[in-house]
Amino acid sequence: MKKRKINWQKILNYFVMLSLISTIVYLIYAIAKAPTIMNPNEPFVRIKSDYVLMLTQCILGVVAMLLPGMLKHRLRIDIPSNMLILYTIFLYCAIYLGEVKSFYYNVPHWDTILHTFSGAMLGALGFSFVTLLNKTEEVPMNLSPLFVVIFSFCFAVTLGVVWEIYEFTFDGVLGLNMQKFALESGEALIGRAALVDTMKDLIVDALGAFIMSIIGYISLKYKKGWIEKLQVKIDK
Repeated sequence: MKKRKINWQKILNYFVMLSLISTIVYLIYAIAKAPTIMNPNEPFVRIKSDYVLMLTQCILGVVAMLLPGMLKHRLRIDIPSNMLILYTIFLYCAIYLGEVKSFYYNVPHWDTILHTFSGAMLGALGFSFVTLLNKTEEVPMNLSPLFVVIFSFCFAVTLGVVWEIYEFTFDGVLGLNMQKFALESGEALIGRAALVDTMKDLIVDALGAFIMSIIGYISLKYKKGWIEKLQVKIDK
């Protein structure tokens, strides 16, 4: 009898989706019960705005989990299993572990690691965009590998900037703290200290994108085939 192959990607998707949905249910209850203003005697007790941030991130996480399937169906594209697994792991680490379990505060450099990783992933996605926009399955070799690399790098850095704009906007509209301009106790940072998180995120986004660009350049220039393993392609 032939042994059935385990679909780890599907198992991972179900696990992360279940984690996010169950957290959303809990957060709705927590928002109703949480205090609106922080008690100075209990500085580390979460208030409504903390739970609103978590709820916002978890809802966006569910949407992000559904997005690859929607794009695959509507645009008729093939997303490699390797890319989907990395994407799902990133969402779990960023939203569930980062926000809900407070890894951003409790695990040193957690935010830095994730932003570097996301910069690299977006860089890989940039290579895919070249093939998708040209409606070919391979990076067109009439384009210089250097041009493709520069495009991919700029694509990744631009999306990193757009993400920071999103964080800044929602911090202002909903009174959140995604850009970490305040400590977990609620104490607001002043001057340069308030800018450190945002600038660090942009720098490591660029670093991750640069590393992936170098890998992509070597892959294209010397036909190594590395970047193709993460490349989104047109589904025939």
